[in-house]
Formats: sequence, structure tokens, C-alpha cells
Amino acid sequence: MSTIFTKIIDGDIPGTFVHRDERCVVFMSINPMAPGHALVVPIEEIDHWVDASPELAAHLFEVSHRIGLAQQHAFDCEKVGMVIAGYEVPHAHIHLVPTNDMSELSFANAAASVDRGDLESWAERIRAGLASRD
Repeated sequence: MSTIFTKIIDGDIPGTFVHRDERCVVFMSINPMAPGHALVVPIEEIDHWVDASPELAAHLFEVSHRIGLAQQHAFDCEKVGMVIAGYEVPHAHIHLVPTNDMSELSFANAAASVDRGDLESWAERIRAGLASRD
């Protein structure tokens, strides 16, 4: 059975994407801890991040680095926090969250819902940040 992330990747469920390549995608979290919260997700369904090949793990981190730089520029934050928890969805993923304080990196802060227009706006800011670095 496909995970919810595979359904988003395949277009069966809407997602707000900021990056896609042959190995992973990046889309906005629908339960963001902060504006600009994005998820880096391998296309391959891997439950636990340690089960990813070293090459895939390196690629995910490289993409996370590029997205994090774009987020830092787009959201004028002190740092971009990275969380790999792996409990919410059985499909490995990296949370990238623009922050100004460690307390902002808490799933207790996650919004129950967010307006699709906000997701699109945040995604556009990240895409613009990526374009300015390419």
C-alpha cells in the first residue's frame, strides 16, 4: 500500500512542490511548525532513514542544504532547523523549518491546518531563493 507521501509524489493527492528530481521531492508541510516548513522526501518508499543507501542519504542532505539556504534567505530566519523523526508517516523524510529559536522546533507547534494560498506563497519564496542561487 502506498504511503500518503507516495500519493502526493504521484499527484494523487495535491502537494505544493518546490523541488523535484529523479531521486527526491521537496514539498510544503500541511502542518507547518513555522512559515516555510518543507519536507524533503525520497521518491523511493523507505520507512527508516538509516535504510537509505549512502548515495541517497547524501543526495537528500545535499538537497536539504540547498533548500535550507533558500529558506534562510526567503524567511530571514536565524537558522533552518532539520528534524528527522520518522514516526508520523512510514516514509523517510526530512523536516526543514525556518527558525529563530530552538523552541520553534517542536511538533507541538504544528498547525492543524494552513491555507493553500499561504503554502503557495511560501513555496514561491523558496523557489525564488533557489533561483537566485543557481
